[in-house]
Amino acid sequence: MRRREFLKLSAAAAAVSPALLSCAGGHGGARQIGKGGKLTLRYYPYVVELQHTFTISGFSRDTTTVILVEISYDGVTGYGESALPPYMTGQTLETATAFLDKVDLSQFSDPFETDAILGYVDSLAEGMSCPKCGIDIALNDLIGKLLGQPLHRIWGFSADKTPCTSYTIGMDTPEVIITKTLEAAPYKILKVKLGSTEKDDKMIVETIRSVTDKPIVVDANQGWKDKRYALDMIGWLAERDVKFVEQPMPKTVLDDMAWVTERSPLPTIADESCQRWKDVARLHGVFNGINIKLIKCTGLREALRMIDTARGLGMGVMIGCTTETSCAISAAAQLAPKVDFADLDGNLLISNDCFSGMKIIDGKITLNDLPGIGVTKL
Repeated sequence: MRRREFLKLSAAAAAVSPALLSCAGGHGGARQIGKGGKLTLRYYPYVVELQHTFTISGFSRDTTTVILVEISYDGVTGYGESALPPYMTGQTLETATAFLDKVDLSQFSDPFETDAILGYVDSLAEGMSCPKCGIDIALNDLIGKLLGQPLHRIWGFSADKTPCTSYTIGMDTPEVIITKTLEAAPYKILKVKLGSTEKDDKMIVETIRSVTDKPIVVDANQGWKDKRYALDMIGWLAERDVKFVEQPMPKTVLDDMAWVTERSPLPTIADESCQRWKDVARLHGVFNGINIKLIKCTGLREALRMIDTARGLGMGVMIGCTTETSCAISAAAQLAPKVDFADLDGNLLISNDCFSGMKIIDGKITLNDLPGIGVTKL
């Protein structure tokens, strides 16, 4: 471009209203964004009801308690969610509420100061990743709404690059497993919960294989305690079109897990072993990849760091979930274009979803154009 043409273009741009130059979408147009007030925080409990009893290695449940979080600023409200499944030790409705009671967001007048806000929240107590996650999601949803854009677009991700999600089948009787497998007809990948006895684990896989040849991924939830047994089971699974195995062994036995991964015919993915960003580097060479769950890592802000670090180490990346509403699932789905595998079916397993958000179409995660995390409260 010649200098004269450049100067003409610059002059034309300068004449445009500043409001038109700010981020704007098809949902309310551009906003003038400044320090228009204080951040306010609200939260309240909600119990999600599962369509089937959900059994994994260690326990069963029919419901999951969550805390729904709202952060408001300048008349705009962002939604978040803090699921509290029983495996998140020490994080109950009582302890999570006590943590949220400590949070004072009124000291902040600019929602875009995410490092300061979320750094402050993280500093209030060790652990408590579930309620921290709810605040992170709500703040990011608020930012997207203020900008009038979905988060995946703000981050520069292509909605066309989302993977298919797996659909989870928990431990159960052969009859119920067949029913669940048939109910999963719209989904292209099945996620199977193992980690019980050898007899029961093989029964589950063989029962599924009696009615479908769809690809399977396995989550053993730390259920296999011996490294040689774990390797033998992985070898058996590899012969039955299983694609990878999550957390085959207890989260603390990293030397044994590295031994398994070195010899495994299937990729291994860290779940319980990988909680936050600091865990990623130490798991390099122990697992082939990591499963990121927002309730483990405190939310979207840290999840983005984990993805970048794992990529830099040559590790695979999976985005996972628990049983939760479309609020948390749609938040996690904003990261889907950057991962290799997705297990975002938690909202599909419940009967009382109170949000509408991202959809699964022909098995594929499909992001909408709504701002923020892309949800509507029902």
